[in-house]
Amino acid sequence: MIIPKDLAELATYVEKGKNVFFFTADWCGDCRYIKPQLPEIEVDRDEYMDVAVEWNIFGIPSLVVIEDGKELGRLVNKDRKTKEEIEAFLTSVQSA
Repeated sequence: MIIPKDLAELATYVEKGKNVFFFTADWCGDCRYIKPQLPEIEVDRDEYMDVAVEWNIFGIPSLVVIEDGKELGRLVNKDRKTKEEIEAFLTSVQSA
């Protein structure tokens, strides 16, 4: 799991490559529930509130997949996500 140190580092993951951004917060029980299934980039929604607002991330946990600056898909809502839902989402984005 990658945890960006600052906004500049976070931006490098947006601009290059294909990455899954996992928006979370320390106080979010559902985030801790699904975190073991997400070996990608963890973005603390409270620490990066400006990014969350710009990306319309109002519920957590949420996932956004970006490749070379273009959004490929998102699973954004406030509901608990199951391992199966996460896998189905990531599979759908991989095949798109």
